[in-house]
Amino acid sequence: MNLLQHIQKGVSEAVEKLYSHNIAPENIICSTTRKEFTGDYTVTVFNIAKLAGKAPQIVGNELGEYIVKHVKNINAFNVIQGFLNLSVADAFWTNFVSSEQLALSHEPNTQKLKAQSSKLKVDKVMIEYSSPNTNKPLHLGHARNILLGWSCSRILEQAGYEVVRTKVVNDRGIAICKSMLSWQLFGNNSTPESTGIKGDLFVGNYYVNFEKSFQEEYKIWQQTPEAQKLFTVRKKPETTDEKTFFKEYKNDYFNSASTLGKQARDMLVRWEAGDKATRDLWQTMNSWVYAGFNETYKKLGVRFDKIYYESDQYELGKEIIEANIATGIFYRKPDSSVWIDLTDVKLDHKLVLRSDGTSVYITQDISMAALRDSEFHAQKVVYVVGEEQNYHFQVLFEILKKLKAPYAAGLHHLSYAFVELPEGKMKSREGTVVDADDLIDEVIAEAHRETLERGTLQGIPEAEKNEIIRRIGLGALKYQIIKVNPKKKIVFDPKESVDFEGNTGPYIQYAFVRASGVVKEAERQNIDFGTTDNGQRTTDDKKNISSSVVHRPLSVVQLKNEERDLIQLLYGFDKTVEEAAANYDPSVIANYCYDLAKSFNRFWHECKILKEEQTNLQRLRLQISNLTAHTLQTGMNLLGIEMPARM
Repeated sequence: MNLLQHIQKGVSEAVEKLYSHNIAPENIICSTTRKEFTGDYTVTVFNIAKLAGKAPQIVGNELGEYIVKHVKNINAFNVIQGFLNLSVADAFWTNFVSSEQLALSHEPNTQKLKAQSSKLKVDKVMIEYSSPNTNKPLHLGHARNILLGWSCSRILEQAGYEVVRTKVVNDRGIAICKSMLSWQLFGNNSTPESTGIKGDLFVGNYYVNFEKSFQEEYKIWQQTPEAQKLFTVRKKPETTDEKTFFKEYKNDYFNSASTLGKQARDMLVRWEAGDKATRDLWQTMNSWVYAGFNETYKKLGVRFDKIYYESDQYELGKEIIEANIATGIFYRKPDSSVWIDLTDVKLDHKLVLRSDGTSVYITQDISMAALRDSEFHAQKVVYVVGEEQNYHFQVLFEILKKLKAPYAAGLHHLSYAFVELPEGKMKSREGTVVDADDLIDEVIAEAHRETLERGTLQGIPEAEKNEIIRRIGLGALKYQIIKVNPKKKIVFDPKESVDFEGNTGPYIQYAFVRASGVVKEAERQNIDFGTTDNGQRTTDDKKNISSSVVHRPLSVVQLKNEERDLIQLLYGFDKTVEEAAANYDPSVIANYCYDLAKSFNRFWHECKILKEEQTNLQRLRLQISNLTAHTLQTGMNLLGIEMPARM
């Protein structure tokens, strides 16, 4: 039972004793006290006052007096209007610091959090993220997807879930055929090796070339008598100009009149028919892309437990659809295309198979859901996909409900907004996207310039310096993306991300280096504050901070505001992890780490640590510093961010 639950239980008992009414503890409204008021936790008493038939001010005072007398660790109260502010005894906070020191014997907080996760409702969660198309390189938008999926998976594990990380490679379909056809037409048998271009970027360039060639073809066609006649016949009277009409007609043109479109569609038909030459080219070009993807994943430090390929299982989706035409779930139109009517759930009619028998995206998603359930039986499946696919997932989830899939109730779309650069949106078809590798290199270069200006890494061996800069750069990139709630748009500025001040990754990393540095200096000076090195540390990160402790309870001291505020934040870490896990929102952890870093810096400036003359105070402050370093490292690690040894 945490402190908030302890208070809720105490208030519930007080209401029963004082007013002979029963209110379940979980129905007591209690939250942390706002900074402008005195206290640690605030209880809303309006509903209790109504039951008691007394004024809120009177009820607040009666409850406060009872709680201070009967509820352990609460030593003072004040009432403001209908709110009861309760103060927690300093002894509770110092005991928390002391007990947490004991828990840090090997890994910070991990086992403790998992032990507290019994109230979570499901045991296994599958996270699907990245899921790229093999016609383009990974770019800034993919980076948000990858970092969201990876950090969510780590947060869920920390909160006690069993997590399966998956990726679905969209390795077939009309978009893939566009890049294949473009290479056939314009490639002259070149390869990534012969051109020195990374594989995914190499193939992506041909996708862009196809789109440019198609746009040129379409522009020429628009001037033909056939096109002009079509515009005259089909335009909406006096509401559609020629430019708008042809912009809206582009897809129809691709599917009905385009020479390039017909070649790409014919290639897709040959692919689905198993044509050897088409399949051989497809496998070769995809292998180039996979090699490029893997380089980027390695740089970002992410991995997958299971990789699915759309080409391996899309036929299963066809089988499911064909089998359920007779049941009335799907229906076939005269042109042989297959659809589903979703108007009863306020959607529309959705195509699930084309008239030529080829599948669409929803086809493979239907089969993928069934396949993954048969393999992993996850109680929850989280799809990390951009907001432009919101409608797609509404349709998918409703289809699976109509199919009475047993896993349909456990599906969740983690929708996220676009990432833009200061100069505006990126467009894959126009080749204006920022390659993820280029972005990583740019941010690391910015980190290098920043550290050179600060002059703090002089005299360090070059390899160690480069590793520190790599961690700062990647930390800046990851944090700048993750700190924003997934539903909010990001404007990513590489230079801003490496700022050592403000809400940035380097700011938090610097607070960690400061906190761990004071601990290391205390150990160097043989200052006894309850930590000993037992030789169990095995990685560079563990060497940054004290990793084993001997428990020596702290004597009660009167805490300064900076100490109390910092300890309260440290106490709230477990709850923060559970909140982030419940909402699939890593920004909760990111902003917690920022608040913790800010609080530690205030503590650092206002409270003497190594120079503190009172042994008990010095010991407490060193333990607070050690716990802060561990918590910052744990929190940032959940975001996939490594901490540097120095900055």
